[in-house]
Amino acid sequence: MNTLKKYYCRFFQGIMRAAIPVLPYRQPQILHSLKSIANILLSYDINNIMIVTDEGVYGLGLCHSLEQALQENGIQYIVYKNVKANPTVANVEEARELYLQNSCKALVAVGGGSPMDAAKAIAARIAHPHKTLSKMKGILKLRRKLPLLICAPTTAGTGSETTLASVITDEEIGFKYAISDFRLIPNYAVMDPALTLGLPPQLTATTGMDALTHAVEAYIGKSSTKDTREAAIEAIQLIFGNLQSAYHNGDNLIARQNMLRAAYLAGLAFTKSYVGNIHAVAHSLGGRYSIPHGLANAVLLPIVLREYGTAIETKLALLAKHAGVVSFEHADDKIAAKTFIAHIQKMNDNMNIPRTLQGIVQQDIHEMAIKAEKEANPLYPVPVIWGVEEFSKIYRIAGGLDK
Repeated sequence: MNTLKKYYCRFFQGIMRAAIPVLPYRQPQILHSLKSIANILLSYDINNIMIVTDEGVYGLGLCHSLEQALQENGIQYIVYKNVKANPTVANVEEARELYLQNSCKALVAVGGGSPMDAAKAIAARIAHPHKTLSKMKGILKLRRKLPLLICAPTTAGTGSETTLASVITDEEIGFKYAISDFRLIPNYAVMDPALTLGLPPQLTATTGMDALTHAVEAYIGKSSTKDTREAAIEAIQLIFGNLQSAYHNGDNLIARQNMLRAAYLAGLAFTKSYVGNIHAVAHSLGGRYSIPHGLANAVLLPIVLREYGTAIETKLALLAKHAGVVSFEHADDKIAAKTFIAHIQKMNDNMNIPRTLQGIVQQDIHEMAIKAEKEANPLYPVPVIWGVEEFSKIYRIAGGLDK
């Protein structure tokens, strides 16, 4: 990448960082059970809603208490449960039609990041009937008030219940992109650890590492603030202290609750401070190969941190100390940073997360690298600005092709 473009990226990022104090960030109001949603809807005089979920979540019966509360309070509802692991434009359009046909007035997402991202995009399309999702990609493209949106996470990872982003896959061109706008921040978030008890161990692991990626990228980026650094540090401490317990003992309600808080805090952190190159690569892998986002982030996290090298040593050393991986008396940033990355890799290994991703094809790498570079630059305030060549190397390492 030429020097002029790098200067432009840093200038753009500097403007965005300077604007943080005056931008309309907000946090969703917290609810503690699905049943309480009915009272919220009644307070808005809403009596007809759409529940957005996926077949797995619905099949586990996780929407049952919500449906029962809605029925008891005379609130009509329709369930859309066709959301894919990487929600698609087709998902959004299909659900939007169902929403309109049934005269719904609000959206309740129950599930992981996919149903929540889908619900946000559905809300955006309802508010902007003449604007396609592709025209909404990027930042601050929404101009109208969205329907009431309530998100109930069943995983502790994406933090989508508190973020301003929705990530959607255009299945026709194999491209995954983000829509980011303050209007997408949910009105309410249901933080109930009981909803995560049925999560399989491998999903517990990869969604937890997704939250860790959010926290780490928010912390090491160049747009961190005092409050986002504090949120990221607490999230990392909670993940290091609870994720493996939740993985090995899925019924550990305290670990599950702590992981929900960690994901929420990580979401708050990256909503203001953004993510980075890991996400740019992960999004393209999801768009091309439908690799689950949490898995991609889990594998990429230690790889990308190593490739950043000395640029992030001081910040990783601080994280290592705050997380208890090394003592605060430890003076060598290089060793502390390597110890932090090694701890992440060990967590992955202990939870049977592979070190490489299957299915990456050499001839696809250049095109994916172009997309990743376009997504990352100039928006993401990354520690090191990468061009197509650097991104290509990450794909090769992640796919086990760089030997």
